[in-house]
Amino acid sequence: MSRKPKYFDRRFKAELLHPKYWLTWLAIGILVIFGLMPAWLRDPIARLLAKLVKKIATKPLRVARVNLTTCFPEKSDADIEQILQDNIENFVMILLAQSELLVRSTENLRQRVELEGFEHVQQARDAGQPVIFIMPHVWGIEYAGLRLNIELPMVTMAKAHRNKLFDWFNNVMRSSRGGNVYMREAGIRALLAELKQGNSFFYLPDEDLGPDKSVFAPFFSTVKATIPVVGRLSTAGNAQVLPVKIGYDQLRRKYKLTVMPAIAPEEMQGKENEALALNRVVEQVISAYPEQYMWFLKLLRTRPPGEPSIY
Repeated sequence: MSRKPKYFDRRFKAELLHPKYWLTWLAIGILVIFGLMPAWLRDPIARLLAKLVKKIATKPLRVARVNLTTCFPEKSDADIEQILQDNIENFVMILLAQSELLVRSTENLRQRVELEGFEHVQQARDAGQPVIFIMPHVWGIEYAGLRLNIELPMVTMAKAHRNKLFDWFNNVMRSSRGGNVYMREAGIRALLAELKQGNSFFYLPDEDLGPDKSVFAPFFSTVKATIPVVGRLSTAGNAQVLPVKIGYDQLRRKYKLTVMPAIAPEEMQGKENEALALNRVVEQVISAYPEQYMWFLKLLRTRPPGEPSIY
């Protein structure tokens, strides 16, 4: 059995020129054009396109509305609709801009993403420890990962897309600052091996992966199933766990990326404590920019025994 790392293959293959991918090539070409545009021109276009997205994305919006009303029952319908409107705008703006991560310079990335709190990373590095960055599914996550990858060695893990061309383009972008992208089936052992080599990575604790090995913990005004694996991973890899938040400022047309203080190891001792600590961090990150979280995900799919699905 092969023991080679299960990285995504970033080599270009002739099969990606097949006619079945021509529409994808067209979409990539459009994204590249937008990525080369200045933000002052691109963002107004994104606002116009967001109106169209709101009309056609009925199913994702239904899921997002359920998530918001479940997490924030105190908010009025008008408040929820405003968050959804802002959420769609930010989604389209960040999507249209994202190819700049590949086609524009590292200096452009530095200028676009203002980094704060890096002293927490430096403290870990000075102590000879890698970092597990904690960040939930926010629209600007690719910007956060690549901006940090300029400063320290990192890897990431992603699920393969059914469209091989889109998969290739996405992972070439994600690895454009030197980090490798693991296929999800590589598993936790691959990430542990990277920690032991001094490499850092992002862990997204908000995804609902089903009841197996999950622990329920408070999450805003409800409870959420969370898999408590970070504590053991950080201990085995001698890593510090640092939450990260990022938000796009439409007025300044820049991202603000903030590395927060490390989670104390004692807060993650025991599965229940770790789930509580992770959910608390996710709440903090989401609350900083609630309009920029991926609310369309079924993050509350797994419910406690006897409780019906909210979707």
